[in-house]
Amino acid sequence: LGRGPESARARIGHMYGIEVSVVACLRSGTKVDVAWLVDVEGFSVTDWSQAVALTPGGGRIGSLLGGALDSQLAPESARLTRGRVLDFEVDEFAATLAGLGGPGQVRCLLVPATDLPVDVWDLLARREAFALDTKVNGSEVESITLRGESAEPSTGEDVIVSEFSAVPTLVLVGRSKVVDAIESVAAVLGWKVQSVNEPGSATGLIATLSGIDKVVVAAHDLELAGAALMAALDSDVGYIGSMGSRQMQQNRADWLAYRGVTELGRVHGPAGLDIGAETPGEIAVSILAEAVAARPLRG
Repeated sequence: LGRGPESARARIGHMYGIEVSVVACLRSGTKVDVAWLVDVEGFSVTDWSQAVALTPGGGRIGSLLGGALDSQLAPESARLTRGRVLDFEVDEFAATLAGLGGPGQVRCLLVPATDLPVDVWDLLARREAFALDTKVNGSEVESITLRGESAEPSTGEDVIVSEFSAVPTLVLVGRSKVVDAIESVAAVLGWKVQSVNEPGSATGLIATLSGIDKVVVAAHDLELAGAALMAALDSDVGYIGSMGSRQMQQNRADWLAYRGVTELGRVHGPAGLDIGAETPGEIAVSILAEAVAARPLRG
């Protein structure tokens, strides 16, 4: 393929979405294999954050290339005893069904989940970035080493470097023209956007967020807005934006105070940087710029 193992990079984001299911399989003693992309040729891939978990009997969590490899990965997983580098052909029919640009070749890694370093699962649960250096001998995997962000990558033609990074989730609570604009801008940033309009759904979703994620509350309904803010303040979410007038901010603060929540230092309200934004699009940019600025600095 176009890139050899030495230069291969797989930016895995969906790995963070299959972690819970894979860990459940490991704890129950169920065989589970994990596959991710290493290289492609013949068509372009804009999202390298793809991973799939495979279990006996055709069970599958996640997807690679819109399912284009499903029929080829399943039998490989069924007979897998140790990790392997696999090369697949994607024909015109499969490429069309998967929405790819055309036929091509794909290289991926398929490994038993038990062969991955045990610390990987904690990192995935915390949605932290890391890398795996996979040493191969021909098509067989000899070892997989976990590498932190600050460590130098391994080098050599027999090493495949796979970089894992979670995609930030943006939870939008309530609907408005500004929220619609926020969705559009967030898509350009590559963020995963989820909208909620019911208190129970909002609190449950927000409780799962981590430091790389963001919450923007736009709801006029005080119960919905208050519940979302309370859940956000009780979570590890990295940015909490509260849209609306200063009177609305005060109403939400009063709602929270009545329920014993008075420390609101993490809440940005009214949300958005002071850049003179007026239109929905401009306000969306100001809010997302503030969310980006709130991201912890590395190094």
